[in-house]
Amino acid sequence: MANRSSMFPMIIIGILFFIFGFVTWLNGSLIPFLKVICDLNEFQALFVTFAFYIAYTVMALPMAYVLERTGYKDGMAIGLGVMVVGSLLFIPAALSANFIIFLLALFTLGTGLTILQTASNPYVVLIGPIESAAMRISIMGLINKSAGVLVPILFTALILSDIGTLSTKFSNAEIEELASRLIIPYIVMAIVLSALVVLVKFSSIPELEFEKEDAHAKTSILHFPRVVLGAVALFFYVGIEVIAGDTIGLYAQGLDVANATALTSYTMVFMVFGYIVGVVFIPKYLSQEKALISSALGGILLLIGVAFSSTTSHGVSEILWGWSGILTLPNSVAFVALLGFANALVWPTIWPLALEGLGKYTAKGSALLIMAIAGGAILPLVFGKVAQLSGDMQSSYLIGIVCYLFIFLFAVKWHKMSSWS
Repeated sequence: MANRSSMFPMIIIGILFFIFGFVTWLNGSLIPFLKVICDLNEFQALFVTFAFYIAYTVMALPMAYVLERTGYKDGMAIGLGVMVVGSLLFIPAALSANFIIFLLALFTLGTGLTILQTASNPYVVLIGPIESAAMRISIMGLINKSAGVLVPILFTALILSDIGTLSTKFSNAEIEELASRLIIPYIVMAIVLSALVVLVKFSSIPELEFEKEDAHAKTSILHFPRVVLGAVALFFYVGIEVIAGDTIGLYAQGLDVANATALTSYTMVFMVFGYIVGVVFIPKYLSQEKALISSALGGILLLIGVAFSSTTSHGVSEILWGWSGILTLPNSVAFVALLGFANALVWPTIWPLALEGLGKYTAKGSALLIMAIAGGAILPLVFGKVAQLSGDMQSSYLIGIVCYLFIFLFAVKWHKMSSWS
């Protein structure tokens, strides 16, 4: 890419990353909410994540072709327009309390986000030196996860402020009234997204330009092991990230923790702390490779903490927060929240390690990595089915160790592979 930079385009990209976080991490609050109003079990409720994240796999390559035809700026505007449609679909979904329509709305939102993610991530990677790409993505991650901290709190305040706990038994009339509370927030979201369509359309975001000779004689994106294996690592990463962020409320709900729908914010807070580490330490004190290795090992240790710590004691939570004036969590739930810290630097480090040296194949490499977001659709369902069959959600978190093992392998070996032979 030509060495061009502008503060205003980066501000626009930052706004888009905020939107990514806001829409994505709203799912953590929707899962226990829709479980009640649509009368679902834990496995069925996790189809919220499936419908949202499977859009990335189904739509990534079509959206890459859209970008090739429209360019990055117009493609981003189209993606935001699709998200407007998805937001408006929540109106008939809420009026009917029909889970299928909710899933259609979530798939549509995921489709719009697919084109935005495909365009914005390589832009951030390639706007400066590849060695500091994880630092730049960490800055965007701070913006993204700040939205993740905010949205569950807003959801609980706006939708559930007078309810206490979703464990209460509701009458049919009360369920209809609860569902209708979603209408105004999603109308507001549609209006904000519409304004962003105009902002992006008339912004000065430059197009990406690639060095064709960087790709040498290779004729397919599949000839680059580092991006293919990077996609595998991202598949497992997004799966465990979504499990940590979107099931914490469901898990806490089963333990009768108050305000369970707000707990995704706790996971996001620790992700913010992790991104701050990335901004401060990468690349001056910590290489992207070492940051990824540390994240994988830390995640494994925390999962052991989730599975084998107390579901009644609050000691870990009190140590973390330093005082008991805010909501304290059972130790096991606190360890789920701490997974946010281990997860924070995985996405920022895999992207530059996987995209390095792709040249003109960068756009297709980005699409391949975006398709890996399907891990957020599939692995939470696996988690939910294991939890349902075993009757023990706490120990089910141990399946996440497989995810961190794949991340570890990419960090120590796979990202160095320049050919399959």
